[in-house]
Amino acid sequence: MELQAVISRICDEADDFLAGVTKRDEARAGIAEFLTMHHGHLAPADRKAVIEQAMRVLEREGFFERTAGGD
Repeated sequence: MELQAVISRICDEADDFLAGVTKRDEARAGIAEFLTMHHGHLAPADRKAVIEQAMRVLEREGFFERTAGGD
């Protein structure tokens, strides 16, 4: 699976699996858990790249500016 597809899925589903998350470190941990559950085959370097890029996208989309991680 292409990493960009994984990143897109994470960002598309973030409101659900990061519901109630307000802090970036909690979101990072939630994304890491999502990857473990759904994409455990990813190499550590790929996992890190996916987490970093997903965090950038969520930041750009204003995810952390919403109350409790999403509306």
